Amino acid sequence: MRLFRLVSLIEGLSLLTLLLVAIPLRAYLGLHEAVYYVGWTHGVLFLVYGALALVVSHRRGWSIAYWLMVFLLGAVPFGFLVVDAQLKRALRSSEVLEGA
Repeated sequence: MRLFRLVSLIEGLSLLTLLLVAIPLRAYLGLHEAVYYVGWTHGVLFLVYGALALVVSHRRGWSIAYWLMVFLLGAVPFGFLVVDAQLKRALRSSEVLEGA
């Protein structure tokens, strides 16, 4: 779960970098390489995010609707913050249960 949370944060930041840095660099300065490299990095991270979301959902017993929501939030700018808050809450509750 901690690995998924880390990948979620990195993937979300890569999406923001693509949207807020690389695309404007291409549009205003003609630097097409920025979108190429950041886009590839984001694409690979999104695939890892999707695969880990599937693994975590299976281990945690998430419903298909919940998994789909988590997966789609990975494609929404700042959606990773919502996922991170939910994962933090789930980690805290599992630590409390393990400590009892």
